[in-house]
Amino acid sequence: MKKTLSTLLGASALLVAPVLALTSFSSNGASFEVQVELPTMDVAEYHAPYVAMWLQSSDKTVTNLALWYDKDMRNDEGQQWLKDIRQWWRRSGRSLSLPADGITGATRKAGSHKIDFAPLKAELAKLPAGDYEFFIEVVREVGGREIISIPFSLPVTSTQNFNEKGSSELAQVSLTVTP
Repeated sequence: MKKTLSTLLGASALLVAPVLALTSFSSNGASFEVQVELPTMDVAEYHAPYVAMWLQSSDKTVTNLALWYDKDMRNDEGQQWLKDIRQWWRRSGRSLSLPADGITGATRKAGSHKIDFAPLKAELAKLPAGDYEFFIEVVREVGGREIISIPFSLPVTSTQNFNEKGSSELAQVSLTVTP
């Protein structure tokens, strides 16, 4: 069973400033905030990363949250590289009709970006109680790949803060879950 939400992609530049994506959504009475920092890359040929974010329940049900890629490339060429977001592709992406309504967006310039999931708040609120993992997978052409997962449970009775440092394609990922 697959569900979708919202997206965006940071723009490419020769030297990219950190990109911050601040994301909020609600589920099971809980409110979520995800903060993602993409590091500055001092490389000769920089390509903005393709990014997928999703929730996965203990029964392996996937809820897509965001998909950042070059959706506006001529002849949908950006779609051919989505399979390089390997774990997301195997769990959800290959069966997704693209561009996926509500999660697919055009690239944006480097900087701070806020993703608004308010239109799908009701859908997220339907997530049943249980154990979940928040996943973010990042892959960059002529670059690396990185995946971070953060386990959590619903419902929550007090604020929970999770912070994970990346090693290459992600500088920092933070998840805050509040009742």
